[in-house]
Parts: sequence; C-alpha cells; structure tokens
Amino acid sequence: MTVSSETQGGITTITIQRPEVRNCVNPATARLLYDAFLAFEADPDAQVAIFTGTGGYFCAGFDLKEAGSGDADDWIDSLDIPETWNDPINVPRPGPMGPSRLMLSKPVIGAIEGFAVAGGMELAAWCDMRVMAEDAVTGVFCRRWGVPLLDGGTVRLPQILGQGRANDIILTGRPVTGVESHQIGFSDRLCAPGQALSVAMDLARDLTRFPQDCMRADHLSARQPPAQLAAALRREWVSATAFVSEGRSGAARFAAGKGRSGSFSDI
Repeated sequence: MTVSSETQGGITTITIQRPEVRNCVNPATARLLYDAFLAFEADPDAQVAIFTGTGGYFCAGFDLKEAGSGDADDWIDSLDIPETWNDPINVPRPGPMGPSRLMLSKPVIGAIEGFAVAGGMELAAWCDMRVMAEDAVTGVFCRRWGVPLLDGGTVRLPQILGQGRANDIILTGRPVTGVESHQIGFSDRLCAPGQALSVAMDLARDLTRFPQDCMRADHLSARQPPAQLAAALRREWVSATAFVSEGRSGAARFAAGKGRSGSFSDI
C-alpha cells in the first residue's frame, strides 16, 4: 500500500508512502488518498487529520513518468466535472491528486518536510493549516513542463497568499523555502528539520481539546462557500486541455531525465 492511515486519540495520520519517488502521486495513490480522507470524515472517533509523507518528503507532485507515458490517461479522463456540480461537501469528487476537491468538516494539518512541489504544493494548500520544516521546499515546479495546476492551486494560493504573491509563485514556478513560506503566510508553523510531524501532532492535540461542533461550525463559516469553491474548481479544470497540448511532452522530458532536483536550467 502506498498510503497508510492510523487513528489514535482522535487524530488520524494519513501518510503517502512512496519515498523512492519523493512521494509523488500516481493514480493508484490518488485513489487511496481520496478514500482515506473520506474514511476520516466519516469516522466519528476522528477529530483532526495530519497529512504527511514518509522518508523526509511531503509530496513531489503527480507522477510525471506515468503522465508522460499515457498510463494515467484513464484516471485523468475519469475526473471531468459536470457543469451541475456545486456541492463539494455532500457530493464528493476526486481530483487528479486525490482529495483536492473535497471540502471536509474536520480540520486537516499538513506536516511538510522535503519537497511539497507542483501537485504536492496543491495538496499542502488544500490542508487547513501547514507545519513546514525550515529546509522544506515548495513551488509550482510543474511550470517547467507545461503541466497546469488542476488540484485547486489556482483557487487556494491566491486566498492564502494574496493575489500578488500567488502570481509570483504560480507564474515563475520558483522554489520557495520553508522560511520564506512562513514569511509570506503559506506555512502557519515553522519548525526545525525533521520536526514537522511532531509539531503538527502537538497542534492537533490542541484542537481535539475544544468543543468540536462549535469549532467545525466556525471552520465551515470561515471558508469559501461550497458552491463558489465548486465553481472555481470547475473553471480551473478547463486548463486540463493544456496538459494535452504541452504537458504530456513536458512530462516525457522529465521522465527522460531533464530537470532533476528542481532544476529550471535544463528543461
């Protein structure tokens, strides 16, 4: 299994387990993540989730080897959003990375080490709070390959960062360190390397102490209305056509060895 889920003391820890590829997400992993977060939402004993990755990485995005080879085509084709979809709470739908179109009632904390780039940055943005190690790196690295943001990145990054900073991150694709991420408001807690999960766990324990109905009501009210989120995600999904025109060949270049370790000079 490439995803694990464990609940103790009201806290569910959901972990991507593909460290050999920096926890990048392929279709099978996306399905498992989607199912794991639906199970967390449905579990009456689970109050807060922590989303993390094993091996010192959060998530390096979608698996471009599968995208470039065409092995992910059936998964991508299954993700079209009906024009009538307007309820991400009661009518859940998966995104390319798995849970990115869900709107849960319970808070999710991202515990981020290593790379959280491309679709991995979108998964981090989907979390309600983010704990990030100082030496972690985030960024829209898929900018190099013509792969568009399709997991809510264009919706959530402007909300988190403000439009100007989101433009900088989205258009340039540049790497952003954990320290800068904290300075610009992407991460809510900054921690020493290797301590993201521990700090996230402490934060989760704090949240479990509170009356849960009240906390969840405020949490829902503080976010974008569900119908607006659904409309924004439908609008973003139109960009999927860019993957066909540019992203597939870019993914194939990456799979052939270009742009390793986040290089923007050899693409």
